[in-house]
Formats: sequence, structure tokens, C-alpha cells
Amino acid sequence: MCGIVGYIGPENATQVLIEGLRKLEYRGYDSAGVAILTHGQINVARREGKLDRLAAELLEHPILGQLGIGHTRWATHGAPSDINAHPHKDCSGKFAVVHNGIIENYLPLRERLETEGHTFASETDTEVLAHLIEHHYQGDLYAAVRAALLEVTGSYAMVAICQDNPEIMVAARQHSPLILGHGDGQHFVASDVPAVLAYTRKITYLRNGEIASISRDGTQIRRLQDDVAVTPEITTVAWDAAMAEKSGYKHFMLKEINEQPTALEETLRGRLSDDRASVRLPGFTLDSAAIAHLNKVLIIACGTAYHAGFVGKYAIENSHAFR
Repeated sequence: MCGIVGYIGPENATQVLIEGLRKLEYRGYDSAGVAILTHGQINVARREGKLDRLAAELLEHPILGQLGIGHTRWATHGAPSDINAHPHKDCSGKFAVVHNGIIENYLPLRERLETEGHTFASETDTEVLAHLIEHHYQGDLYAAVRAALLEVTGSYAMVAICQDNPEIMVAARQHSPLILGHGDGQHFVASDVPAVLAYTRKITYLRNGEIASISRDGTQIRRLQDDVAVTPEITTVAWDAAMAEKSGYKHFMLKEINEQPTALEETLRGRLSDDRASVRLPGFTLDSAAIAHLNKVLIIACGTAYHAGFVGKYAIENSHAFR
């Protein structure tokens, strides 16, 4: 569960991003980074490890600007390292991208882009997005991001900035959560509400398949597939910061109990049928006959998962497949 924060407005973007990322530390991470637009150039700072390492680097070598994106990463493609930390840039250095989720077709996209002359610096799937945006860019950041995402399969919450388009961020969502925060002359993007509560309580929850252009003056949301405009639904959050981390629930346990359907769906994202009625597992070759011949199933767990394992044991033992 990586964390994303984006900002455009009159404040020092670096400070806003670091404060927002601190509010998302509960999601877990192994590295952190920011990209700030400064005097027409995108400057990136990234550090493996705790957010304090990045904050210390930015205190020693400040990056000032009023547009930026930040990220805390859990490694998927590519080990935890400075070079694999987000944000990622393209060959030209004009674009920077942060991304949560998994780009499932990143390898063929990367191979194609490399044959076209693109040079990759990291091992991540996310860097493909930066190069795809560069590939499609013809002066309009929104159009380039949309064209890039139409080539992508998988899950994402992503935000992109461009040094040639200093007055907007472009954000999009498919399966991974992303919210927009609306302020007076300043706007935000984040993975979760706590990141922006210090600045605004007016929130829009992006829905799957939506893409947004965010400027100082407001937000425009469209559907990715057909480019049809969508009216933003703005919710006023009444929670305090502590409650926001619990999504409005009184206790974390209640939050996690109620999040189980969403957590299960996100675990299976990219494998669920459109109607959510079945799961596609192309690499899973066991048919019902083979399952019927299994004589032992091992469940490994600890903590509360240990008790869930007992429930799973009961379910498996009472399954028709094992009778």
C-alpha cells in the first residue's frame, strides 16, 4: 500500500508533500521521493529507507517550487533502492510520474520502447509510464497521459507532471485508491484523506477508469475510455486526523473488518471477471479432479491470521472438493 501525494498552489510544495507523506506512513514503505517543478525544470530527490532520510536530504539541499508529487514505495518490480524509488522520469527529463499498483504488461511495453531508443534507469514497472507519456506527448500533458494509459493493463493510481505544462497535474485511477483535495487556490492528490486534512476537508474520491486534470483553479474529471466529462462529487470530511486514518471508524479493527471485501478484491485485481463473479488464474493448472486427489493442505499464519487459518481449515475440510 504505497502512498501518493500531489500538490499545486501557493505553498512550498516540498513541505506539503513531506507532511502529506508522513500522514501516509501507516500504509508502509521502503523508500520515498519527491519531484518538484522549479524554474522550469523537474528536480527529483529519492531515498531508500525511512522518510526522515529524504526529509534530511531536502533540508540540506532544498528544492523549492509550487507544483510537485511525492511517493512512498513498497517494492514490487525491483529491489528497494534509491534508483528504484519514485518519482520516475523519462529520457528527456520533462516528465515525472508516481504510481501505485502493478502494470501487468510493462515488460512488452518496455521492450518496445527500448527498441524505439528509450533508455531505462530503473527495474520498475512504473518507469514505463514516464516513457510512454514521453512517447505520446505533443504539447498536451492530459492527452499524453490518457494515450499512455490506454496502452496499459493492470492496476494504477498515478500522477504525472511535465515541465512544459507547469500549471497542471494529471492523475488517474484503476483499482488503486486515489482522492482529490479541493482548496482555495490550491489542489491536492493523495492515496488517502489524512494526507490533505491539514489543508482541506473537501474531497473527491476518484472512481475506477477516471482521469483528472488538476490546476490551481480547479479540477476537471473525465472517463479514460471515452473522454467524456464527469462532474466531480465533492464530499466534506467531518473526521479529525486520527479518525481519518481509521476511515471514520472508531477503531482500526473495525476499519479492517469492514475493509475485508475491498482488500480481497484488490488482492485479486486484474484477475477478476468484469462482473466480479469469477476469478481468472491463467497460471493455475489444478482442475477439480486434481484437487480431489490432494490429501494435505498447509496453512501458514501468525497473529490474527492464525485464527483466520482455523476458519480456512474448517472451510476446506467442509468443501465439496475434498469430500
